[in-house]
Amino acid sequence: MRKLLLIDDTLANKISFYHVLLLLISLPFDYYYSHVILASFAIHTLIHFKKSEVKPILTFNTFCLQSVFLVTLLGTIYTHYKPEAFNDMGRQIVIFIFPILFCINPLDIKKYRQQLLVIFALYCTATVAYLFANALHVIHYYHYPVKVLFSHAFTNHSFSDPIGMHATFFSLQVGIALICLLSVLVKPCSTITRVLYAFCCLVLMAGLIQLSSKSVVAVMLVAISFVLPLYMLSGKKRLAFLSACVVISVLMVTVLYHSVTFKERYFNSFSKDLTERSAAETIDSRVTRWSVVLQLIRQSPVIGYGSGSEVPLLKEAFFKNKLYDSYLNGLNSHNQYLSFWLKSGVGGLLIYLITLGYGFKIAFKTKDVVFVTFMLLIAVVSLSENIFDVDKGTMFYGLLYSFLTFSKQRLAAPAKEFKQKNILAYGQPQC
Repeated sequence: MRKLLLIDDTLANKISFYHVLLLLISLPFDYYYSHVILASFAIHTLIHFKKSEVKPILTFNTFCLQSVFLVTLLGTIYTHYKPEAFNDMGRQIVIFIFPILFCINPLDIKKYRQQLLVIFALYCTATVAYLFANALHVIHYYHYPVKVLFSHAFTNHSFSDPIGMHATFFSLQVGIALICLLSVLVKPCSTITRVLYAFCCLVLMAGLIQLSSKSVVAVMLVAISFVLPLYMLSGKKRLAFLSACVVISVLMVTVLYHSVTFKERYFNSFSKDLTERSAAETIDSRVTRWSVVLQLIRQSPVIGYGSGSEVPLLKEAFFKNKLYDSYLNGLNSHNQYLSFWLKSGVGGLLIYLITLGYGFKIAFKTKDVVFVTFMLLIAVVSLSENIFDVDKGTMFYGLLYSFLTFSKQRLAAPAKEFKQKNILAYGQPQC
């Protein structure tokens, strides 16, 4: 761990490195910490600002990274819900800030990418381990049988509740942590490193199952079984890895299907979400809510209703359509694509699709397993969640999208070179 935390660079770059590191490891916790660290990072960057080290800011790259915020900003001009629109802007401002900071900060993100991601993965592992320990402590305290760990009382949101995180948004972080460690494991490394990272992968996999985010688990099965071997293995190793992943995936699905709790979460609830609500049901399915959203979109498909309009409009529409559960809970679209279309019209939706396409283009072109997985997670989870309606969603998207994009670029050689110490054992190539 000591080697992971130390770098050989200028003092200013060391401080920048630790700011980025703290931002990454603060993701699983209250957004207050992330915002304080971000403010400190911004102040430090401005203090050490040097015009000669600034990367171009007014570029298509920066526009794509900031596009979500810019669409919200534009929608604020014509919305009838100004207070809610300003709340959206305040929540998404980090998406605007991160690309600028990475442009004007001289830290070479590419140089320290693996180091930062591995530490982030280890902290995610520690967080998942804490959640399991907390659940087992509660079970022991109340003298419940251990099998209660796999009941509704300790899965999904109930599992992530001790750290105040929505299960799906924490699952996004766990997924990135898992693919990063796996991408290190498939390369040559020492036995100690291999055993440690393999154990961490098992903890993260268990955490993903316990968090029970269907969309994230589906993406991770694809990323691990196909994306990773396609880009990082070849020949017989690729075939063997792919075969092993398919077998393990089938076994896992079989086990989940025969568990009452997980069958309900992964299979039954998925089926209910994709069917219209029956008269006997009190819980509104996603498809039922989406149909209401589409009714509103048809009335203003070109420019939408403006930023901040989604929840107020839907609350009224849910009541009219007798979706009282959605009305009482003030639910949003639970679909990021429909959300953009509703608030910003077809133009906002197209900009978001272009932004995702730009990320996929970089990820596939560079054959970056972590980046591809990140883009898949954002694209798929956007089908079932409003990522940009919560602080942890915007922070995860804003930080990781900018971090992974800028890690594909290398700064011009500085006047004085610093030789980086051997880290992670072992000087393995980047994950």
